[in-house]
Amino acid sequence: MAKTVCGWDILIPFITDAFVGAGVPRKDAEICTDVLLESDRRGIESHGVNRFKPIYIDRIKAGIQNPVTNFEILRETATTAVVDGHDGMGQVIGYKSMEMAIAKAKKYGMGMVAVRNSCHYGIAGYYATMATKEGMIGMTGTNARPSIAPTFGVENMLGTNPLTIGLPTDEPYPFVIDCATSITQRGKIEYFARMGMDTPSGMVIGRNGEPLTDSVAILDQLNTGEAALAPLGGIGEELAGYKGYGYATVIEILSAALQQGCFLTMLTGKKDGKLVPYHLGHFFIAIDTNAFMGEEEFKKTAGDILRQLRASTKAPGHDRIYTAGEKEWDVWQSRKDSGVPINEAVQKEMSSVRDELKLGYVFPWEK
Repeated sequence: MAKTVCGWDILIPFITDAFVGAGVPRKDAEICTDVLLESDRRGIESHGVNRFKPIYIDRIKAGIQNPVTNFEILRETATTAVVDGHDGMGQVIGYKSMEMAIAKAKKYGMGMVAVRNSCHYGIAGYYATMATKEGMIGMTGTNARPSIAPTFGVENMLGTNPLTIGLPTDEPYPFVIDCATSITQRGKIEYFARMGMDTPSGMVIGRNGEPLTDSVAILDQLNTGEAALAPLGGIGEELAGYKGYGYATVIEILSAALQQGCFLTMLTGKKDGKLVPYHLGHFFIAIDTNAFMGEEEFKKTAGDILRQLRASTKAPGHDRIYTAGEKEWDVWQSRKDSGVPINEAVQKEMSSVRDELKLGYVFPWEK
């Protein structure tokens, strides 16, 4: 599928104007745009501009996501808070929540905010990086619509539930591990479907335990319960799939129990055959390294560890070892002056949103 590079000078204002056209206040729209495009800056295309229309604009139009975010603090202490997002924009809820956790950490050393009734908040690494920019350790997690089968099960019960941690370093980029607790995530399968590619065997299981590979069919089967993602590690115990299952469960509990939110099959987005809000839960943690032995000392030690890992003996046929966040930094270096490669399917979506909202943009693929 042909791709055309679209520059930041068009993408940023267009996405922002489109969110505004969908009813999102401009300040909130700017946050949503920044979170969305951060994924493309890092080369994580499963959560970038290709999700702009189907995950956000279409859900607003369907009435299952509120464009105006009511960020309500239900309970607060010096170091913690519980927030109800009232099904507003997940990126806005996530941004404000991590902002609050960071402020508490600056004052007391640590801060944590738990959220209920939110929507998809985009790339989790964005919020962890908010903390690393302040010299802090950042952590976040979220539950999601059921996709993962527990070990020895075939029913999709748990969400892809990312466990995301960001650590500041003395290098140009932080260490950020941002990955699902499933062997893959729904967004990656959506990407495979858009690109006309099969899902690799072993990532998805059917009701009879057989591997499924038809990406388009899998997206429907995940919704009907005929398919489930394997947990990180794989099916059963032989490849330690129980580890991914266990971590996914930790994220599910932290995204629901602290804030008394929805969980597991309550997050399907459907009730009596009709679309309803997802009511997702998140959590955000910030830890101030200055509350320990100091920010610069932490960064230096973290950097030394990463450099020693990368300098260790390479496997035959490989000339480079990476640490988390390095590949994303490399992608940003290659894209910062050019923009994002947009495939034909997303080109059509962007053009249709522009035409519907009567926005005066001309995209590179139209020249």
